[in-house]
Amino acid sequence: MNRVFCLVDCDCFYVSAERLFDPTLIGVPVVALSNSDGCVVSRCPIAKSKDPRTGELGIKMGAPFFEIKHFMKSHGLRVVSSNYALYQEVSNRVMRVLETFAPRIEVYSIDESWLDFSGVQGDLEKLGREIQAAVKKQVGIGVGVGFGPTKTLAKAANFSAKKWRAQTGGVVVLMDEIRRDKLLAWMPVDEIWGIGRQLSKRLEAMGVKKAIDLQRYDRKSLRKLFNVNVEKTSMELEGVSCYALSEGAEPKQTIASTRSFGERITELQGLREAVTTYASRACVKLRSEGQLSSCLQVFIQTSRFDEKPYSRTAICALVTPSNDTREFVAAALEGLSKIFVPGYRYAKAGIILSQFVSGEGYQPDLFAPERRRNSETLMKVMDGINARYGRGSIRIATEPPIAQWAMKRDYLSDSFVTDWHQLKRVKMT
Repeated sequence: MNRVFCLVDCDCFYVSAERLFDPTLIGVPVVALSNSDGCVVSRCPIAKSKDPRTGELGIKMGAPFFEIKHFMKSHGLRVVSSNYALYQEVSNRVMRVLETFAPRIEVYSIDESWLDFSGVQGDLEKLGREIQAAVKKQVGIGVGVGFGPTKTLAKAANFSAKKWRAQTGGVVVLMDEIRRDKLLAWMPVDEIWGIGRQLSKRLEAMGVKKAIDLQRYDRKSLRKLFNVNVEKTSMELEGVSCYALSEGAEPKQTIASTRSFGERITELQGLREAVTTYASRACVKLRSEGQLSSCLQVFIQTSRFDEKPYSRTAICALVTPSNDTREFVAAALEGLSKIFVPGYRYAKAGIILSQFVSGEGYQPDLFAPERRRNSETLMKVMDGINARYGRGSIRIATEPPIAQWAMKRDYLSDSFVTDWHQLKRVKMT
């Protein structure tokens, strides 16, 4: 059976999600910013293209906000802070639509999914148009669709579908060798799925500058010079499928909750509040994964650009694996007390949980201290209340209701789909 993979990728996803609920963003240059409004992480076509005749701005991905802020006055640039709750809900809606088309699907990221159409008969380009139309009608955003006999070629097809949207309509089928090699002869090696910036530099130094060069390179040499993954990528570019779909997310090896502060923290109490908040959030993720953890890392750091930067980490081991927020908050605060040094202006803190075991299969040590009474029930109650009434409705006392040091998001949109109090009201006359 011939393999047929499809990659569906949402168009400028963060911006598209914002436009669903704010029509004033349509037809104007818009960018979405990263944590603490630091840099650009999503751009609409008007903002990313550079054409003085049409007023397009040429804003690059990752551009610091302070470098482009003047466009807000001079060119009417609209800016939004990242609204992750909104984006995740819109992503969930897109994935539910895609699940109706394919027997197997792998959610690759918040705005991308692989679909397996192996053995499916019919016109693939027509199928791609149907996927586009369904997502547009049921969710309201555009997508690019790429088909190929391997995941790497489907990714390449999707890349070309979006790059030449005017000619392709956002759908490219890359199943025949002639069309495949024509694209690969043009495609830069650093655009290949799985080939990062540093790896592409090494390949280019070897004369491998285009995707077709990697496809035709001696496979044994690639494995010897790099690793088996580069060899597999070369094979995938020739149509030999090496990567299958993963239908379920693999259990996480670590869970991290870290943020840069909206304003610097100089006192221990501010850091205690931040560390408690991050430990609580990490534990919510831990429980949602059905895992227990026995190791916590807490770190604090100043900006690396400070005259005398400071950064320290404390590793705290739990006697027995747990998912009780109280256990981890106590450990985190103890670790914090060991690494805090007064006199610094701290810019970031974080919590990392590791050394996981399954919550279902774990057998406690006979000689280990007994777990807190009704710990599991209490955590379920906390999670249920916070899920229903909003995060922080019930919390550890050290966690503040409103954090003065919280991540800076000056251009944050409303929680249109996750907060009843921020739903739009329409008056009927």
